[in-house]
Formats: sequence, structure tokens, C-alpha cells
Amino acid sequence: MALIFELLQQTTVIIVIAYLFSKSPAMGYLSGARLKQQQLLVLYVVFSLFSILGTYAGLPIQGAIANTRAIGAVLAGLIGGPILGVAVGLTAGIHRFFIGGFTAFSCGVSTTVEGLIGGLVYLYLIRRKQPEQLFHPFVAFSTTLIAEILQMAIILALARPFADAMALVKVIAMPMICANSIGAALFMSMVRDQRRVRDKVGARFSSKAFTVADRTLGILSRGFCSETAREMAEIIREETEVGAVAITDRYEILAFSGIGDDHHYAGNAVVTKWSQQALHENRVVFVDGHDEDFQCPLAENCPIGSVLVVPLQVDQDVVGTISLYEPKTKLFLNINRSFGEGLATLYSHQLLRSRFEEQKSLLVHSELKLIQAQVNPHFLFNALNTIMAVVRKDADQARELLMQLSTFFRTNLKRNKNIVTLEEELTHINSYLEIEKARFGKRLSVYQEVDPALSSLLIPVFTLQPLIENAIKHGVAHLLDQGEVWVRAYRQDGSVVIEVEDNAGNYKNPVDTESQGLGMRLVDQRIKNIYGKEFGLTVECQPHQKTLVQIKFPLDREIENDSCVNH
Repeated sequence: MALIFELLQQTTVIIVIAYLFSKSPAMGYLSGARLKQQQLLVLYVVFSLFSILGTYAGLPIQGAIANTRAIGAVLAGLIGGPILGVAVGLTAGIHRFFIGGFTAFSCGVSTTVEGLIGGLVYLYLIRRKQPEQLFHPFVAFSTTLIAEILQMAIILALARPFADAMALVKVIAMPMICANSIGAALFMSMVRDQRRVRDKVGARFSSKAFTVADRTLGILSRGFCSETAREMAEIIREETEVGAVAITDRYEILAFSGIGDDHHYAGNAVVTKWSQQALHENRVVFVDGHDEDFQCPLAENCPIGSVLVVPLQVDQDVVGTISLYEPKTKLFLNINRSFGEGLATLYSHQLLRSRFEEQKSLLVHSELKLIQAQVNPHFLFNALNTIMAVVRKDADQARELLMQLSTFFRTNLKRNKNIVTLEEELTHINSYLEIEKARFGKRLSVYQEVDPALSSLLIPVFTLQPLIENAIKHGVAHLLDQGEVWVRAYRQDGSVVIEVEDNAGNYKNPVDTESQGLGMRLVDQRIKNIYGKEFGLTVECQPHQKTLVQIKFPLDREIENDSCVNH
């Protein structure tokens, strides 16, 4: 019993080292996943030192050494697999062999075998998809127990003289089996507890990140300006509980919340050297308050003691910074440092997305102006010629046509928003059609079959005008006899279909006739950009009989008006 307690006492040295190991960066390698070559090398060195130290800390007994060497070899196999286990066991075994003694060879072999046993248990649990069991103290206890029993058998089989080997085993078997098994279990228990702490911290970090992201990304989508920066700074400070938060662009502070706000406030120029470094060098700058003190350039009694400055990027260009501050009386937590860096990355992606949406919005507005420019000149000339012809015959009708023309162009000029209701779009094209019917007289008939329930359907502005214009300009205008145009809107299989049909059948491929296809291509492209590629415009033409243009919309999806501007 005395030998057991002495070995357990020696085991405490290994446990202290294990505790220090659990606090080191190498602890991160013990994840249960496949290890990289560099990680295996680090663990090889660590566990080989464990085993060698176990030999040196052993107790001389009858020409041999009662030791805790097995802990390092078995744990190396359990954590890193057979290769790591055998490598550590072989290294510790060779070291034991050169120490000498009648058990030198048998102990060298048995230590290698113990590392292999740990590796085989690793393979068994991995193949059963139970990697978490590798870090269970009972598994470490049982594996080391079996390995130590096998070591005693190897000593009896290889050590000579046999009588001395038997006498030695009777003395050291029980103490070494118990001490090594308990030591391995304690080590693994410490590792498992440390992993759980890290998992909890990671879960807390992830939860905090998701909360902040959920509360701020909608704000950032409105643009990067003083108003949105102020809201974001308040939320970040509330969630991280840091001393202060500042958000800047490249030149000035957009928002500041927290300690020191009596001299750090929105509108001030970016003056601290650390913010300047982050902006100009596009890198994270951290001042911990110990190795380097935070020196406020604005006030000598500033309470801020440390700062993390993270650049915000869009397409590799720095557009601003997020700074997290802590007071002189508080250490800067590593979780807040990691959180700040991750938050800046998240916001950089959101800013990139916002810029993309802004460019997309500008493109839509450019397309609308292109459609307006395309329809206005030739329609205006035709309308004026028509009114000139009518004014001689019917002044009242001419007056009515002028009112329709005025309404049409007034509406055209005021249509700055991207969406309108179907009813508004129909009202707009009716002004156009009244003038065209006066122009063509009895040669043009227009029929509308629109489901009244769809009158409030939101559609992109200028969706119908190019189609109606094409039906008349490139269709009915070329007919010698009666021209007819139908406008329909109805539900079909969970979607909405809007049709414009004429009885001319003169449609040509847009590739062959640029003027006819431009407006229709823009309508199709805008619908696909908003709703997806499964929606949009299709054309069916039966030459000299009819041209049918169909637009398909989703019935239950709303579209947003792009009213926000990113600065």
C-alpha cells in the first residue's frame, strides 16, 4: 500500500503538468478531429516528455523502476491514434532501455505496446463514430488498466531471470496498475472539463454574435452614416458590456457611446494613432494597456485604458473602423477581442452587400430612364400630329386628347418609385391608349380582361407600357385592316399572369431588331432580378395572326421599394 501512495504522489506532478498543458494553445488540438502533421508533432513532444518524466519520477524497486510512464503513452494513443501512441511509446521505451536494469528491454517493449493499445481504442471509437468517448475518464482508466496488466505480462515473458521478474511483478503490479489508471483518468477528466469550458465560452460567443448580428444588420442595410452608426454603437456596447464603442468612417467619428464621451463624440476627426494605423495599414490594432498604454490625445484624464481597433472593408478598401474600449480599471477580455474582429468581418460583408444593392438600385433607375427616353420622343411627335389633325374637326376631342397627353407625361415624370399597383399601371397606359385610339380611329380596338382582385398587385413600374407600345408600334400600325389589342390579368397555378396580345403577328427576335426588343428585355430582366429566374417574360408569335406576350409573377410575394440610399 505504501508503494501505491508513493506512486500516486508522483502522479500529482504529472497532473500539475497536465493542468498547465490544459491552459496552453496545444489544448486546442484535442478536439477529437483528425490532427494535422504539425499538431501531431506538438503532441508527440508533449506526451513523450510526460512519459520520460514519469520514468525519472519513478521509485527504484529490486533493480527496476516503479513508474507512471504509461500515462503519456496510453493518452497519446487515445488522443492522436496508433501512430502517435506508438511513436510516444517507442521514444519513452528507448529512453527506459538506456537507463538499464534487468527489465530494461521488457519495459521498453511494453511501453511501446501501451501506446499501441491506446491507439487501437482510438480507432475503435472513431469507427463507431463516438469520438467524444475518447475524452471520457472511464475510457482512459480502463485502457490504461488493460495496458498496465499487459505490461506486467510482458515483463514476465521477457525479463530474466524469471524468478526476479516474478518477485518484481508481485511487488509493483497492483501499485502501478492503480496509480497509472487513476492518473490517466484524472488527466482526461481535466482535459474534458477544460474542453467543456471552452465549448461554453464558444457557445456564449456565438450566441452574442448572433444576437448582435440580428439586431444590427437590418440597421446597416439602411446605409453607413451617423444615424445608423449611432444605433449600432449602442447595441454593440450593450451586448459586449465594454467600456465604450466608437464607429468611424475614414475621416471622422460617426458615433461614440460609453466612457469618455465628454471629449470623444460624433463629428470629431479621427485623431488617435491606432485608428490611423488601422485605416492606413488595413490591419487590426490592439492596445492592451500593459505592454502599451492608451494615450488619449484629447484629454489627460481620459478613463480609457485599452482599445481594439478593427477596420471595416468593402472590396479590400477600408471605409471605416469599429473600436472597442475598456477603462483603465478593467482588463480587455479575449472574447471581446475575438468578438470585435468577427463583428467587423460580418459588417464588412454587409457593407459590400449594401453597396451591391445600391448599385443594383441605380441600375434599375437607369433602366427606367432608358425606357422613358425610348417611349417619349416618337410618341410625343405622333400625339402632336394626331391632335393637330383632330383640332380642326372636333375641338372638344382635341382638348380631351391634350389632357390625356398631359396626364401621361406628368405621370411619366413623377414615376420615381420602383413599384406601383397594377391599377396604377393600367391607368397610366390608358392615357397612352386614348391618344393612340384617336390616332388610328376605328382601326384600333383595345380590350381589357383584368381580375378585379388583382388591382392592388404590386408590380415593377413601366412593366406594361413597353409591351403595349410594341403591340401598337410594331404590330397594329402595320395592319391595313382592323387592329386589336388585348390586356389580360388572371391567376394561374399560384401565380399571376399578365398578357398583352395583338392580332398582327409581326414580332421579331430582339437580336434582329434592337428597337423592338430593348424595352421587353429590360422588363424581363427586372422581373427576374426581383422574383427569380422562374418568372419573367415569354413571347409566342404566330406570323400574321397574333403575338402573345406573357409576364409571370408570384402571387404571394411582396417586393420592396428601394428608397434607402447608402452613403
